[in-house]
Amino acid sequence: MNVLIIFDHPYGAEASENIPHQRSYAAALLAATKRGLTSAGHQIDLIDLHADQFNPVMSAQELAAWRKKKTIDPLAMEYQSRLMAADHIIFIFPIWWEAMPAMTKGFIDKVFAKGIIYEEPKPGRPFVNKLTKLKGVSLLTVMATPNFFYRWIFGNPVTKILFRGTFRKMGFHKLRWYNYTAMANRSLEERSKFLKKTEQKFVSL
Repeated sequence: MNVLIIFDHPYGAEASENIPHQRSYAAALLAATKRGLTSAGHQIDLIDLHADQFNPVMSAQELAAWRKKKTIDPLAMEYQSRLMAADHIIFIFPIWWEAMPAMTKGFIDKVFAKGIIYEEPKPGRPFVNKLTKLKGVSLLTVMATPNFFYRWIFGNPVTKILFRGTFRKMGFHKLRWYNYTAMANRSLEERSKFLKKTEQKFVSL
């Protein structure tokens, strides 16, 4: 399968080693995910939003083009082509203030464009998914908030935005979420075990 990974962390994809103040558990998850996918023979297409210097802010000109079912940001256009070619999409990012970072939100705003990634046949009617090759979407998140509070007090904001408010709204329902909480407070052995389990998850994708 052609697996597209959208990665969002300021330290970048290379920050997977356990070096204080230069490490990202999201990057470690990315590395583990790539190992699993590679060992299973999948093709990996990585979008590192920070490395690409993606601009998540939609300008007035971009919004006007969006309303006309067009995209004028060359990088967003490239991302759209890569989404269309994907059999599986994986999002990896930390949770900040209970939601995704700005880069990922901007990716959804600018890249998931009407008439290109989805279609709206009539106002108020269900959207139509135009990602015709897509077989599944996985979400890997890292957060400090305990699972119980995030799920039952805050109500899973990230899945409401990315799953219910984006993919399910387009009529796509094969979605999986893997959440990693309080990793900074865990031992190196515990963190390594989670990484190994993640690698095995994507061996059997």
